[in-house]
Amino acid sequence: MQRLIRPKGDSPGRRDLLVLALPALLLVVAAFVLAWQFVRPAPPSRIVITTGAAGGAYDYFGQRYREKLAQEGIEVELRPSSGAVENLLRLKTDDEVNVGFIQGGIANEPESEDLATLGSMYLEPVWVFHRGKEDLDKVVQLRGKRIAIGVHGSGGQLFALQMLAANGFRTDDPGLVPLGGMDAVEALRKGEVDAFFVVGAPQAPVVDALLHSEGIQLLNFAQAEGYGRHFPHLVKVTLPRGAIDIQADRPPRDIQLVAATANLVVKADIHPAIVTLLLRHAREIHGVPGLLNGPGAFPSPQDHSLPLHPSARRFYESGPPLLQRYLPFWLAVLIDRLFVMLLPLIAVVIPLTKVLPALYNWRMRSRVYRWYGELKFLEAEIDRNPVARQDLTAIEGFIDRLDRIEQRASHRKLPLAFSNELYTLREHIALVRHRLRSLAETATGG
Repeated sequence: MQRLIRPKGDSPGRRDLLVLALPALLLVVAAFVLAWQFVRPAPPSRIVITTGAAGGAYDYFGQRYREKLAQEGIEVELRPSSGAVENLLRLKTDDEVNVGFIQGGIANEPESEDLATLGSMYLEPVWVFHRGKEDLDKVVQLRGKRIAIGVHGSGGQLFALQMLAANGFRTDDPGLVPLGGMDAVEALRKGEVDAFFVVGAPQAPVVDALLHSEGIQLLNFAQAEGYGRHFPHLVKVTLPRGAIDIQADRPPRDIQLVAATANLVVKADIHPAIVTLLLRHAREIHGVPGLLNGPGAFPSPQDHSLPLHPSARRFYESGPPLLQRYLPFWLAVLIDRLFVMLLPLIAVVIPLTKVLPALYNWRMRSRVYRWYGELKFLEAEIDRNPVARQDLTAIEGFIDRLDRIEQRASHRKLPLAFSNELYTLREHIALVRHRLRSLAETATGG
């Protein structure tokens, strides 16, 4: 008796599985490779912020950012500098530096491709402190005095020279002393200089020290509106009476100041997750009310001297990404990256798990159905040829064709799950064979 199923060791259907599985596997791999092109690299675990001189606002806020980002697992290296001018140079030329503080008016590249701003973090007033009890309200009144204008490379020195030049001072005036930071504070207290130009936030240790120093007065910018016309990056701000010390009534009157914005500037290719992380903490650090602003005034996209980073724009429009609002930073970033890799699973793998089994079943059954087709064709030929049904030679030819159908079917590999199809085919072949034998007996007169 002919066997319709191959021996166990022949692994029936393996080639068919490979024929279907190999293209499917290639499709899945191609989908994952394509998705990988859209997966952002993991954010760096370390960034470098260029700050400013010790005791300045940039140094103070840099330390705040370092503390906040350390809680998120990000190491921050602070690199002191002479100020905003050097910070800009570092961001332009130093590949290691990622972030820096820059005063408004220092950079003017609204179409820059290498740098971007995260917005204005706070106001940096121009403070002009001077010795004596005389109330001064114009810069020109400092003529003939020794004036500390900040160190070389600082934004404070640049502002001081611009304002002094607008008031008729020569930039090479021997009374202009390139001194800044706490050194200038001590020099002013000791009388070694008569005035000191400082550009910085009220929280800066240098500014705070002078605001609370006896015998040191603050110049009132009576021409604050005029300065804003000559220097568009400057705005008029008011230090209200008693804002420093209510009990001591300091200052004893409203003081008009001019201020620029302090902007957080980054390399344009910085990781977007670092941008949103910086801005989340910027809200905590700079969003509190201060001497010169109310709550929530900063950070804000006020300065337009550099393009606003796309991730910063989204942050100002809709807040931090959803995952970062509720999950730790590292987990939110991990899920965000994995989500992109899940797309091929949803778009390709899941449909394939439904299509491949159906396709495999159809492929296996189609072989049996092909033999059914041959059997049906043989039966139709017998039915439409009455002469052949009475011719023994023709009947024997039909039996030979039937044997070939049976032989091919018995030698065809099929998985065990489809053996019932072969047994059913065998029964049908047996029915046709019985009919042909009956016709042969009739033709021989048996």
